[in-house]
Amino acid sequence: MPTPELSDNPMDFIKNIETILNDTLEIISKCVETDELKTIGPLVNGKKSPLIALRSKLKDIEPGARKEVGKVLTDALDKVKEIFEEKELELIRLAELNFEKSDLTENFVALNPIYSPTIGALHPVTLAQMELEDIFIAMGFNVMDGPEAETDWYNFEALNIPKDHPARGMWDTFYLNSKIPETILMRAHTSPVQVRVMKTYEPPIYTVMPGRCFRRDTPDARHLAIFHQIEGLVIDKGINFGHLAGTIEQFTTNYFGPNIHARLRPAYFPFTEPSAEFEITCTICGGDGCRTCSLTGWIELGGCGMVDPEVFKAVGIDPEIWTGFAFGFGIDRLVQMKYSLSDMRDLTENDLRLLLQF
Repeated sequence: MPTPELSDNPMDFIKNIETILNDTLEIISKCVETDELKTIGPLVNGKKSPLIALRSKLKDIEPGARKEVGKVLTDALDKVKEIFEEKELELIRLAELNFEKSDLTENFVALNPIYSPTIGALHPVTLAQMELEDIFIAMGFNVMDGPEAETDWYNFEALNIPKDHPARGMWDTFYLNSKIPETILMRAHTSPVQVRVMKTYEPPIYTVMPGRCFRRDTPDARHLAIFHQIEGLVIDKGINFGHLAGTIEQFTTNYFGPNIHARLRPAYFPFTEPSAEFEITCTICGGDGCRTCSLTGWIELGGCGMVDPEVFKAVGIDPEIWTGFAFGFGIDRLVQMKYSLSDMRDLTENDLRLLLQF
């Protein structure tokens, strides 16, 4: 980009600055790759730039006009720098976007010839959640969702677990930084969605709530720190424990088939009374006893019970008119049982030898 012949006339000098500026901006705009932009960098934004070269010509301008002309030149240099940086950022973002869109299958297959090119598939836990939703919709439930970051009130207090309640020890909770400590947390169960549903909708209520949950658990054959739950809530007139037991057994048959059965054992949960844990026949050993079921022949899937009147009072539902039950169980554990996985951690390791089977 040669420097044009210059006149010492201030107006001609300014016109020449504008001409060079426009030519420089046009050259920048035509760049389509970052390497191309780097190549022209010294010519438009460095010591070899015609605009930089004009600085040495300012001494030829009459003193009275030199300040004005100098400001025009400085503004032009600033404009080139600004447009150059914007173009650089634009090309970098475009390169990143093109990389994200690129198909890496060819390179993957070249390095891993045992795999053939395939279209990606949903994770088995996602597939299980979709199947569960379909099962419960067929049983007359609808599906609701809620936030994963919750307040202490929705996660604990509305469920009859005040701050000084010993049941708090049942959940090892991930708390988030907030102005008031221990008020915002990653939900430890999907039960907060039940609270939100009861506060939003009038009974009768028949709904299930699937989603991710978070607890500071040590991963083992049956536990993960980040896991998936699906909870159910039924509120209507005349609901009793028999309806709960029948719903659990019907779900077990629909999901696992007629050879797998459920049983309920007395338990304690602050938000249900009476409460129970429900278990199914261990699909790994068929009820004979193994490492996965701790030699009992049964696998616990979750908890259930009749909704405690205190929970109804917290959300403004009259327990003298309405009764209901709730249940919740882990989707990851359902997948483990249905496909006879001895260790739940296999679901998080992204091993294609497992995932390609789904």
